[in-house]
Amino acid sequence: MIAKISSGKSTAGLIRYLYGPGRANEHTDPHLVASWDGFAPDPGRTDDTAATKKLLVADLDLRVQQARRLGRAPKQHVWHCSVRAAPGDRILDDAEWADIARRVVTATGIAPTDDPDGCRWVAVRHADDHIHIAATKIRGDLRTARHWNDYLTADRELAAIEKEYGLFQVVRGDRTAAKRPTRAEQEKARRTGHDKPARVRLRTLVRTAAAAATNTEEFLALLTRTNGVLVEVLHFPSGEPRGYKVALEHDTNAEGEPVWFSGPTLSPDLSLPKIQSRLTAADIPVGNPNGHLRPHPWHQATAATERIPHHLGRPDAEAAQAHLAALGEALDAVALTAPPDIRTQLRSAASAFERATRSRIHAEHHHARALRGAVKSMLREPSPKDGALLAMFLDAALLAVIAAARWHDQQQHNQQAAAAHQTLLHLQAAYERISSGHLPAAGQHRPPQKVAVRYAQLIRQTTPAHADQILADPATDALTTALAAAETAGHDPGQLLQQAADERALDDARSPARTLAWRVQRLSQRPAPSRQAQAAQARSTVLRPVALPQPAPPAAPTATSRPRRR
Repeated sequence: MIAKISSGKSTAGLIRYLYGPGRANEHTDPHLVASWDGFAPDPGRTDDTAATKKLLVADLDLRVQQARRLGRAPKQHVWHCSVRAAPGDRILDDAEWADIARRVVTATGIAPTDDPDGCRWVAVRHADDHIHIAATKIRGDLRTARHWNDYLTADRELAAIEKEYGLFQVVRGDRTAAKRPTRAEQEKARRTGHDKPARVRLRTLVRTAAAAATNTEEFLALLTRTNGVLVEVLHFPSGEPRGYKVALEHDTNAEGEPVWFSGPTLSPDLSLPKIQSRLTAADIPVGNPNGHLRPHPWHQATAATERIPHHLGRPDAEAAQAHLAALGEALDAVALTAPPDIRTQLRSAASAFERATRSRIHAEHHHARALRGAVKSMLREPSPKDGALLAMFLDAALLAVIAAARWHDQQQHNQQAAAAHQTLLHLQAAYERISSGHLPAAGQHRPPQKVAVRYAQLIRQTTPAHADQILADPATDALTTALAAAETAGHDPGQLLQQAADERALDDARSPARTLAWRVQRLSQRPAPSRQAQAAQARSTVLRPVALPQPAPPAAPTATSRPRRR
C-alpha cells in the first residue's frame, strides 16, 4: 500500500472532487466508509447530493471557523491522504478500508485513538483499490494538529497493515530517491507524444553531462550545448556559480513560460555542490611525460570496475557507496558510445541503476578516483569498433552490479537492491547481444589440438573449482584463442591465466570462460616482459637470501708482560 499526503485550503473543493466524476470519469459509486464519529452525512447515499455536500463541508469546517474567529486557523487547513492498494492485491471491503483509515489517522496524529479533541475526518471510497481521507487540521481545543512526519508514520502503519492483511509488501525506501513525476507531468508527456516526462528526460541529460565533464565550466557548457535544453546559471556576488536550473525548450506552462527544474529537484545528487565534489574526485591522465605506454582508458575502466566487488566486501561503507556512484556514472557514459542496437538497453540499465547509487550512507568520492577518471578519459577516445572493449567492460559491470545488489541487501536498502536487480536484466541483454557476435569470431582461430590440450591443463591447474564448467562452455574456444594470441605476443599463458583468475572470484560469473577470455585479452594488451625480465623473475622465485656470516666479536686483550715495579 502507498500513501500520498498533501495539504490544501478548500474543504469544499476537496469534497467536490471526491464526489465528482474524477478527471477521467474514474470515480464510480463514491461513498463514505468511515468518519470521525460514524455519523457524518454521506453525499453518496442520499437523493439530494448537493445539499448533503454542503452539510458535510460545514461539519468538517466547524472548528476551522471557530479558530478563524480567534485568528488561529492556518491557511492550509485541509489534510488529504490517499491510500492505494497494490495492483495484485485482493479487493478489500468497506469495513476493511474503514479500519485502515482509522489506523492511518491515528498513526499520523490527525485523530489519535481515544482523543475526544481529535480532528474531524472522513474516508471516501470511489474505486475498488483506494480510498481518500479528507480532514481539517483544527482539533477540538482549537489547536492545530501535530502531524509532523505524517508520511513516514503513515508508511510504517501501512507496512504493518500489509502483513496483517496478507497484502503485497511494497518495497520501501530511505527518502533518497529522486522525485517521481507528478500525474500532471505524466499526462502532459502523453499529450505531447513523449514516452517520458520532462523531469525524467532532463535528469538523464544532466547525469550524462556530469559523467562526461571534467570541471564545473565544462559541465555547464555541455548542458548549454545540448539541443533543446535551456540553462540558467545562478551566481554568488563574487561571480562563482552557486546553482543552476534547466528546462526543455518546448515544455511550457499555461503562461507560455519554460518549466524550470533545479538540480536538487531532479535528483538529490544533482545539486551543483554535489556535482562539483564528484568532479574534483577524478584522476584524469594528462599527457605522458615519461614516455611510458599508458593503458587504454577502456582497459582502465574495466579493471577499476572489476575491483568494485572487492571494495564492496570491505567494512568501509562510505568508500563502497562512492564506488557505486562512480559505477553509475560509468553506465551513463557507456550508453553514449554504445552501438545503436544496444544503446536503448544500456540507457535503461543506467536509468535503473541510478536509484542504486544513493543511500543514507555518505559517499567519500575520493575513493573512486581511478574509475571516475578512466570514464572521463574513455569518452575522449574513439568509440570501440569491434565490440571487444565494450564487451569486456559489460562483463565486469555485470559482476559489479551483482555485488552491488548483494551489498544493498546486506545494508537493508530495499529499493536500491531492487534497482540493481532490474539493472542486471538490461545489462545481460546488452552483453549477450554484443558478446554473441564477437566471441564466436574469436573462437574461429582456435589453436591446434595439441596446444588446446596444454591450455586445458593450465585451466585445470589455475581454476580447479571452475575447470569443468569452463571446459564445457562453448566460450572455451575464445579463451584458448586469447591464450594463444597472448603467448605469440610473448606472454606466459600460465602466468596470464593465473593473473586473470586471481583478479576476482568467478563465482558470480554466468560464464567463467567468457569472463576469463575478456580478462586475458585485456591483460595481453600490456607489453610482454622481456627475456631478461622473465629470467630475473624466475631467479627471484628460486634464489633465497643467504645469511652472511657475522663478524666475530673482538677478543679480550691478553697481558704480554708483567708490570714493572717501581
